[in-house]
Amino acid sequence: MAAPIWLWAFSVSLALIPSAFGNSEGDVLYTLRKSLVDPDNVLQSWDPNLVSPCTWFHVTCNQDNRVTRVDLGNSNLSGHLVPELGKLEHLRYLEVYKNNIQGTIPAELGNLKNLISLDLYNNNISGTIPRSLGKLKSLVFLRLNDNRLTGPIPRELVGVSSLKVVDVSNNDLCGPIPTSGPFEHIPLNNFEKNPRLEGPELLGLASYDTNCSCSIDFFELCGVSQNLGFSFSFSWLT
Repeated sequence: MAAPIWLWAFSVSLALIPSAFGNSEGDVLYTLRKSLVDPDNVLQSWDPNLVSPCTWFHVTCNQDNRVTRVDLGNSNLSGHLVPELGKLEHLRYLEVYKNNIQGTIPAELGNLKNLISLDLYNNNISGTIPRSLGKLKSLVFLRLNDNRLTGPIPRELVGVSSLKVVDVSNNDLCGPIPTSGPFEHIPLNNFEKNPRLEGPELLGLASYDTNCSCSIDFFELCGVSQNLGFSFSFSWLT
């Protein structure tokens, strides 16, 4: 006896669920592709007509056909990142280092709750480090060095206890360097070549939220008395 039509329809719908995920995530990645200039055709396989992006080069998926890695490091790409990347909810690694990416870091990346590694170093990215990155409670590696980032190091990152590596060197950041939470173990050379950084946060002596227009004379202009009986050297910034 033939199976009821409803049972056949239900089976078909189940079979299509992974493809639905794939198409949704494929749309996100294709949006990224359209925002990039790709002279070496690294993204040639990113075909929106395919059922799933899991067959594309430089994309890795888990057993449920959800995108977990995007590996575009050192690929001679230019253009900008897109806010739609924040929809890749299973993404664990976003590797876009050593390209010529411009524009800003989308605040929507703070929605990537499973992200372990955010590697955007050696690009031409400007703007500020989004405070929303403080929501990435699985983040271990945050490498944003060798860009054109401005503004302060977000205080919200202090609450990301999983962080092991933070490198923001060679930018134009300002304000104090956090010294609590995961920042206790980050070496100072990971903050060097930011001429407007004021040095490590002086816990108990000054509030964190100083004015980024303060000069490097932290003691005089950023609310810390010079009569504290000690001196502070900024030689590590040179």
